[in-house]
Amino acid sequence: MAHPLDWITAGLHSLENQGLRRKLSTRNSSYLGQTIQLDGQDLIAFASNDYLGLAAEALVPAVHRVIDAVGWGSGASPLICGHGAIHAELERQLALFEGTDGALLFPSGFAANLGAITALAGRGDAIYSDAKNHASIIDGCRLSGATTFVFPHRDVTALRQLLEDSSAFRRRLIVTDSLFSMDGNLAPLDKLAELAEQFHAMLMVDEAHATGLFGKDGRGVAQHLGAEDGIHLRIGTLSKALGSIGGFAAGSQRVIDWLVNRARSYVFSTALPEAAAAASLESLRLVRAEPHRRTQLLERSAQLCAQLRQQNWDLGTTSSQIIPLYVGTPQAAVDLSTKLRQQGFLLPAIRPPSVPSGESLLRISLTYGHTPHSIDALVATLEAHRPRP
Repeated sequence: MAHPLDWITAGLHSLENQGLRRKLSTRNSSYLGQTIQLDGQDLIAFASNDYLGLAAEALVPAVHRVIDAVGWGSGASPLICGHGAIHAELERQLALFEGTDGALLFPSGFAANLGAITALAGRGDAIYSDAKNHASIIDGCRLSGATTFVFPHRDVTALRQLLEDSSAFRRRLIVTDSLFSMDGNLAPLDKLAELAEQFHAMLMVDEAHATGLFGKDGRGVAQHLGAEDGIHLRIGTLSKALGSIGGFAAGSQRVIDWLVNRARSYVFSTALPEAAAAASLESLRLVRAEPHRRTQLLERSAQLCAQLRQQNWDLGTTSSQIIPLYVGTPQAAVDLSTKLRQQGFLLPAIRPPSVPSGESLLRISLTYGHTPHSIDALVATLEAHRPRP
């Protein structure tokens, strides 16, 4: 008699045959600057989202101080008794940083997207979602029960047509990443804000990969493109450029108050440890005090893109610290990633379902910790594998 889990064995074999099976590696060191030990191998890692290089050292003293004072776990969900003074101060500082009335902490950026979308839209409503939005946005759309229209990636004309053709819904929500995590390109937030105003739609933007990096003050792509006033809710994460853990929503006080009451991933989750909030407070201070981290990173990213395009790599339309090397098939991505790892570089292979079929890639995540010498070494190594015209 067949075992009820035999289908899993067959499924894993199928993934293996398609070059799509993932396996966990074990990190044996902190990510300090640019190096990492993974499965016992020392590597120069172009794989971290600690974009400003804050996580391993700069935030540690703040965490120690708070653990000594209040311990670790928060003990309850925020609405019970888990919302501490340091959480409240971080929410206040996030609102100041974002230039909004209020902000709200979530256990993760995924939880923030999930909770916000399902609180803002439901049955009888419409959501308009970019085709390359993050999985947390996609899942939020599905769970909301709203009718979801997926518009082609960054296609403002197609979105306008969808809005014109679907005017009968109770509420309408446009949702997009600001910096797309696989392609490294930016959403046309200024044009999306114009559409939202014209069609009386809500606009929600996930700045996960842009917070701390883009804009005059590091607030993200919305500030970079001058679109902040047209965005009703901004989502961010504390776990990427800010080097900590958790997510947040920032917007008008009435929107924040609504999320407190209706965002299920907030209401029914234990609050983050206050030590994690303390780390985020310190990272916000450093973003303000050390703008050279973001400006230097983006300058080096632009230089690296220029060098790789000269080698005939297809980088798409990236204009950020996320640089994709499009290679086409899952197996081609795995093979190239393996060759680079053998030469001391960690560049992860990104395959479906993380990207559409035919768009498998290697993703370079550049950080402030990468030295010019290491970047030059990567360029020299990639020269031997470059696509031939």
